[in-house]
Amino acid sequence: METKRSAFGIGETVLDIIFKNDQPQAANPGGSVFNSMISLGRSGVPATFVSQTGDDHVGDIVVNFLRDNGVCPDYVFRQPSTKSHISLAFLNDQNDARYQFYKDHASVQLTQDFPNVQEGDVVLFGSFFAINPVIRKQVLQFMQRAKQRGAMVYYDINFRKPHLADLPVCMPNLLENLALSDVVRGSSEDFEILYGERDSTVIYEKHIKPRCPFLIYTDGAREIHVHTPDNHLTFPVQQIPTVSTVGAGDSFNAGFVYGLIKEQILQEQMVNLQPDKWSILIEHGQRFSREVCQSLENYISKK
Repeated sequence: METKRSAFGIGETVLDIIFKNDQPQAANPGGSVFNSMISLGRSGVPATFVSQTGDDHVGDIVVNFLRDNGVCPDYVFRQPSTKSHISLAFLNDQNDARYQFYKDHASVQLTQDFPNVQEGDVVLFGSFFAINPVIRKQVLQFMQRAKQRGAMVYYDINFRKPHLADLPVCMPNLLENLALSDVVRGSSEDFEILYGERDSTVIYEKHIKPRCPFLIYTDGAREIHVHTPDNHLTFPVQQIPTVSTVGAGDSFNAGFVYGLIKEQILQEQMVNLQPDKWSILIEHGQRFSREVCQSLENYISKK
């Protein structure tokens, strides 16, 4: 796909080790936004990733994997004398994952040099990395600069129970992220943890709409809800056999961003986006997600 618009992501890196019946099945470089950027790089979108990883062999794997999949790794900070993060994903009988994380969020640092985001580009961020107080100043600086330059900002909340104790400190950062964003995606799990609520209309009206005009609400294999200032749209989710759901949401994000660029939808067009265009964007997201659910990789295949 030939385009002058680029995608940028800022997020964490981990090595995901996937288990089935307590036996390791695969080990993939990962991280929520990382997974999305690999899918975008593989789909032909010019992609750049901003992150941090350890000064170890796992860090070598991460950086080389980005480069080999068409993602610029020049802004991944190799932190001296630190170990890269590890994530264990245990698949149940339905191939849904339960996670254990081995990370040191308190030691995370970022490069002082950020990529040159331009008007029309799309910036993707999310998960705990986006609200971590340790690197908040740098993440906020990058996102504010991207917003000022006219980039479209896509925020995947992706908040999980292991960070529940951090929520009182991090909630102001999360609210600030919502206000910086053009599109917010959140899962039913995210919102139940954050607000004790699963009704997408209540969530949108009370928590999202005052800060961001567009919400994509996903709920596993159940239908997807899109809330805009003028519409509440629903889209069915195609039921498919799965090998692993690790990376499914990340791939949906990548597909949606791919759709924004492929369909040539700019930030100023979002406010008047018609239901048929939303349907196309959501289908791009679902197509990427379906692909990933049928493999042990966290990203769409190179094919």
